[in-house]
Amino acid sequence: MNKSESTIDRRKFLSKSAAVIAGGTALAKTALSYGRIIGANDRISLCHVGNGSRGEDLDWIIAQLASKQNVEMTGVCDLWKMNREKAVAANQKYHGRAPRAFSHIEEVLAAPEIDAVILSTPDHAHAPLLKMAAEAGKDAYVEKPMGNVLEEAKAARDAVKKNNRIVQVGTQHRSEPHPRAAHDLVQTGVLGDVSKVEIVWNYHGPRWRGRPVSKQVREQDTNWRKFLLNKPYRPFDPQVYCEFRLYKEFSSGIPDQWMSHGIDLVHWFMKDSFPRSAVAHGGVYAWHDGRENADTFQALLEYPKGFLVSYSTSFGNDAPGFTRYMGKNATLFNIGGEGSPRYQLIEEKGNHEQDDSVDTKRKSQYVLLPGETELPPMGIDDRSLEHMANWFECMRSRQQPHATVDDGFAHSIACMMSTEAYWSGKRQYWDAKNEMIVDHPPSA
Repeated sequence: MNKSESTIDRRKFLSKSAAVIAGGTALAKTALSYGRIIGANDRISLCHVGNGSRGEDLDWIIAQLASKQNVEMTGVCDLWKMNREKAVAANQKYHGRAPRAFSHIEEVLAAPEIDAVILSTPDHAHAPLLKMAAEAGKDAYVEKPMGNVLEEAKAARDAVKKNNRIVQVGTQHRSEPHPRAAHDLVQTGVLGDVSKVEIVWNYHGPRWRGRPVSKQVREQDTNWRKFLLNKPYRPFDPQVYCEFRLYKEFSSGIPDQWMSHGIDLVHWFMKDSFPRSAVAHGGVYAWHDGRENADTFQALLEYPKGFLVSYSTSFGNDAPGFTRYMGKNATLFNIGGEGSPRYQLIEEKGNHEQDDSVDTKRKSQYVLLPGETELPPMGIDDRSLEHMANWFECMRSRQQPHATVDDGFAHSIACMMSTEAYWSGKRQYWDAKNEMIVDHPPSA
C-alpha cells in the first residue's frame, strides 16, 4: 500500500469512527483517539483559525516548513468572507491545492482529518477557542496573550492538561537563538542576586488605529455575534471588529500585545512565573482618536524571589528601547526593543560598600552564538519559524514545547494583574492558593 492510499484509508476510518461516536459508542471513541496519534512519517493536517494580518505571517511561516516538517494547511477558518477567500488563495499557492474553507470553528473541530489548529483570532477569543480545541482532541498553536479573562484562561489551561494536548503559545522569543543563549548565561548565576528588571519598548504612531480593512468589512459578510463570543451584545462596529486592540472589552492593548512578550522572557530568565503584586498607570496622552486602551502605559510588578519588574511603553515617542536585568555582580543589557538579538553582559568589579572611592572597572562582552564574530543586526529577531518547528516536533514526540500552556497562563496572569491595576487604580495581588487576582494581600 502506498502512502496516499494509507492516508485515504486513515481518514475514511476516522470519518467512520466519528460517525459512530455521534451515536455514543465508547469503542469508537477509543478508536478515534488512537487514530489521531501522529507518527513520525505522517503528514500533519492543519487548520488555521483567524486569517487576519498576523494570520498571513503564520501562513507564510508554515509554508516555509511544510516540506521539511511534513505539514499541510488543509483548512482555513475565518468569520469574515474576505479573510477566508484570501487565506484559501494564499495556501493554495503555498501547498499546491486549495484548503477547505470553514466559517466557524465548530465545523473545524468536528472534522476528523484536522490534526491541529492555529489560533490567531482577536485577543478575547484565544482562551475560549483553545479550550474548545483541547476538548475536541486537537493540538494547538495559540497566539499571545493566551487569555485576558482569568476564568477563561484557567479553563483553557485545565482542558489542555486534561486532554493531554500539545500547545505552543505564540511567545516566539523563547525559540530564538540569542534569547536562548542569554537565558542559558543567566542560569549560570553570573548576574548574582537580581533586584530589578527594567523593560522600555516604545513606538511612534497611532498603533492599531486606521487599519484599511475597517472600511472594507460589512456585517453581512461576517458573523458579528460569533465575533463577540462571550461578550455582551453591542451593535456591529467595523472599528471594534478590525481594531479590537484599542477597546478594553476585547483586549488590554499594550499589556496583551507587548508586555506579554516582555514579561514572558522575565519569567523564563528568572524562573519565577507569577507576580506577588502589581501596580500600573498610564492613559491616552498621544492619540486622542476614540481609543479606550492606553497609548502610554507603565507597570511595576513584585515577584516572590525578591525583585521588581518595571515595564513601560509609549506610542508617542520612539526613544530607543532596552531591557536590563540588574544583578549585584553584573547587568544583562538587551539593546533595542522587543525581539532585539543584541545582549550585552556588563560585569561589576570593585567593592562599593567598603570604599566609595574605589575605581569600579567594568568588563563587558556581547552574547554571541557559536561561530558568530560580529553583532547580529538590530531589529526584531523574529524566529517564528523555529517556534513553529518546535511545535511540530513536539506534536510528534508528545514532549512539551518551548512555550507551554503553563507559561502562557503565567504571562496572562501578569498582564491581567497589570491591566486590572490600571483600570481600578488599586494594587493587585496574586492569590496563588485560590488562583485569584485580588486587591488586598492574600492570607498566608
